Amino acid sequence: MEKFDRKKHWENIYQTKALDEVGWYQPRPETSLALIATCGLPKTARIIDVGGGDSLLVDHLLELGYRDITVLDISENAIIRAKRRLGEQADKVKWIVADAAVFDPPEAYDLWHDRAAFHFLTEEKEIASYIAAAEKGVVPNGHLVIGTFSTAGPEKCSGIRIHQYSEDSLVKLLSNSFEKVHCRTVDHRTPSESIQNYLFCSFIKRPEEPGKDK
Repeated sequence: MEKFDRKKHWENIYQTKALDEVGWYQPRPETSLALIATCGLPKTARIIDVGGGDSLLVDHLLELGYRDITVLDISENAIIRAKRRLGEQADKVKWIVADAAVFDPPEAYDLWHDRAAFHFLTEEKEIASYIAAAEKGVVPNGHLVIGTFSTAGPEKCSGIRIHQYSEDSLVKLLSNSFEKVHCRTVDHRTPSESIQNYLFCSFIKRPEEPGKDK
């Protein structure tokens, strides 16, 4: 059986579907913005949006005055579309084309945000690699905001299987380095009028223990 080519799949999605045709489209990502606001970050905070694609979150963060934003996506087509939409504003953003499953953060961030990328990782090795990247890529006392399909959400998205999470399973998975702050479930209405239930959780990375080996 031919191995699934995740990058090819997402490049095709962003070549064939418009911004407002994909299931995760949000003209204003209210839940993400609300959770980010509770972090109390200065406008100079280093923020990364993992799996951001051509999401409009970056537009809103720029409007709010954040000045150090990175957007990562596996699809170069998604990044090209986002840059085209932002125009000159795109120069204010750092863009990374990479697979979140094997991402090696080039710097540590004050906020790691991910809406709907993590749940596409279904193999234990990929999940573990992602978590290790988040642990490396978030500063002590930094923030992690993550949104995934809940156990009441769909089992597939964009034609491929996803990994559903409950609050307990997500918190347990991240418990080695991250302390839960808040979790909530949210119903997202897609452009096709279907309802998808998401689990959103925010975490703080525990400070490193004195004397602990890095």
